[in-house]
Amino acid sequence: MAEIDRKGAQVKFPPPLIFVSFMALAYWMGSFYPITFSSPEWLKFIAAFLMVMGFAILLHILFIFKRQQTAIEPWQPTSVIISHGYYRYSRNPIYLIFCLYPIGLGCMLGSLWLIVSLVPACIAVYLIAIKAEERYLHQKFPQEYGEYCLRVRRWL
Repeated sequence: MAEIDRKGAQVKFPPPLIFVSFMALAYWMGSFYPITFSSPEWLKFIAAFLMVMGFAILLHILFIFKRQQTAIEPWQPTSVIISHGYYRYSRNPIYLIFCLYPIGLGCMLGSLWLIVSLVPACIAVYLIAIKAEERYLHQKFPQEYGEYCLRVRRWL
């Protein structure tokens, strides 16, 4: 158990950078092969609002992790399973928040590439981070995390 605690989930690449990398690639692709659309002002407003709300929720989740005295970084050891608040609805609310940004920016800039970048970003986050996190949490908290997985879906 001490080895598991020391190593954490061993996620090697920060998940936010996965989303940012795919968004940058999408933006670059859009400069060569633009696939644009015209967004009405109300859609741009909703997109901006969701991005700001996502950031506020992310700060709240950071506060929850601090209050529970556990690491939010997936490469650090976890001391407790958080299963209340946002975690009652999703095992990965932080990654769901990250999904708001390619959608929001895509709507604001009228870039289908940015919106589509969400799909490979989610796949990469699953392969790089979520699988490792779930394996780690199942090893460290077998019964508690197993029961939690039965109650709460991975995404929504």
